[in-house]
Amino acid sequence: MRVRKAKLIPREEYQRMLNMSLPEITRIIEETSYKQEIDELGTTFKGIDLLEVALSWNLAKEYQRIIAITPGTLKQFTRAYLRYWDIQNVLTILRGKMQGMKAGKIKEVLVPAGSLDKVVLDRLLNEDGPDRVIDALKGKRLYPVLAREYPAAKESGSFAKMENELYKQFYAEIIAETSGEGAGGRLFLAYIRLDIDVKNILTLFRLRADNLGEDAKEMYIPGGTISAADFALLHTVKEYREFVDQLKSKVHTAPVIELLKSIETERPVHEIASLLVRVQMEQMEKLSKRNPFSIYPILVYLEKKKYEVSNLRALARGKESKLPADIIGKYLVM
Repeated sequence: MRVRKAKLIPREEYQRMLNMSLPEITRIIEETSYKQEIDELGTTFKGIDLLEVALSWNLAKEYQRIIAITPGTLKQFTRAYLRYWDIQNVLTILRGKMQGMKAGKIKEVLVPAGSLDKVVLDRLLNEDGPDRVIDALKGKRLYPVLAREYPAAKESGSFAKMENELYKQFYAEIIAETSGEGAGGRLFLAYIRLDIDVKNILTLFRLRADNLGEDAKEMYIPGGTISAADFALLHTVKEYREFVDQLKSKVHTAPVIELLKSIETERPVHEIASLLVRVQMEQMEKLSKRNPFSIYPILVYLEKKKYEVSNLRALARGKESKLPADIIGKYLVM
C-alpha cells in the first residue's frame, strides 16, 4: 500500500495542473498509471470522454488488484467497503435513465468495483428505463430499499432520500458483518463510525444550505458517535454560529472539532465537504501509521485513489467548461 500510495499524484502537481490547458493536463495524465487504459481505449473514445472512461477503468481494475492481494479477514472488510460503489453505480444508471442519456454515456462514469460486476452493470444499462432497472435488481442487496423508496423518488424527481436509505443499509450491513471479528474488526468499525459521522455532519450542513424542512431523523445514518436525538436537535438550530458551537460539543473526533472551529462563517457545502474529507484522510493516515498491519493502510489507499480520479475528472471537466483555476481548486481534495 505504501508503494502504491507513493505513485499517486502529489498536491504540487495538482497546483501546476490548475494553471494548464486541457491538452496539457491530458498529456500529464497519459504519462501516469492511467497510460495503459488511455492507450487501450484511444481507438474507441476521444477527448474528455476518453479521459472519463480511462479513469473509471483504471480505478475499477486497481480496486480488483487490491482485493486479490489482500489476505484473510482484510479481504472480507475490503470487499464489504467497496460495496459503496454498488450504490454509486446504480444511482448513476437510474439518474442517467431518467434524464434520457444514452447507455454509452452513462457507462463512461461507472466504476465496477463493488459486488455488481461489469456483466450486471451492462445488463442494467440495456434496460429500457429506470423502472426496468429496479426490476432487474431483484435478488440483489440493494433491491428491498430501491423497491420501497423508488416510487416516491420518481414522483419527487429527487433521489436524495433513497440514496440516504441505501447508505443506511450499507453501513448497517457492514456493522453487523464486522462485529465479533476481533481486534481487526474493531479497527474497521472505528473507521466506519468516523465515516458515518462525516456523512451525518455533511448532511446537516446540506439541510441548512437547502433550507429543507423535511424530518431530519429520516436523513440520519445510525452507527456513528452522534446520536439521532442530537442530530434532530442540531437541525433545528437557526443561527449559524450557534449551530457550529453545538455541533462541536456533539463530535468526539478532535480533528473534526478543530475543523469546525475554523469555519465560523458560512461556506458553500462543496467546500465544507472537501474540508471534511481532508480531515478524515489525515486522521486515517495517523491511524494507519499506528496500525500498519490493519485495514487502515488499505482504506487510506482506496480513498486516496478514489479522490485522485475525482480530482482529475474535476480538472478535466472544469477546464473544458473554461472555469477559473480558483473555482476548480475548491472542488479538489488535496
